[in-house]
Amino acid sequence: MVTRLLHTRYRVDDLDRMAKFYVEVLGLKEISRHTSPRGSTLAFFKAPGSEETIELCHYPKSGPVHVQADLTHLAFEVENLEAFAQEAASKGFPLSDGPTVTSSGSKIGFIDAPEGYEIELIEKKKT
Repeated sequence: MVTRLLHTRYRVDDLDRMAKFYVEVLGLKEISRHTSPRGSTLAFFKAPGSEETIELCHYPKSGPVHVQADLTHLAFEVENLEAFAQEAASKGFPLSDGPTVTSSGSKIGFIDAPEGYEIELIEKKKT
């Protein structure tokens, strides 16, 4: 039986560019980087307040990465979506969709990470 989620992996073409986005735009912390036994370079990131990590994998032997539109996304909670969106846009990553108020009263928006991976941002309704 599964006991908990440990990490999610995304393969990327430009690990340094993606790592910079995860750290400088999303505010995640890079917690480790190493080479796997098969020769891929792996970098792990953690969001504040989360135990799960995100693994970025650079493995050129697999060929170029082709991210299909609307295939997958990561979702992060933010305190203030408008403030986050303004800061991300100043770094070259404007919202690609939203902000939108959901039926629950939360606000959501999306930005596109380098290489086409989509990131959802959620500001939960304040109670």
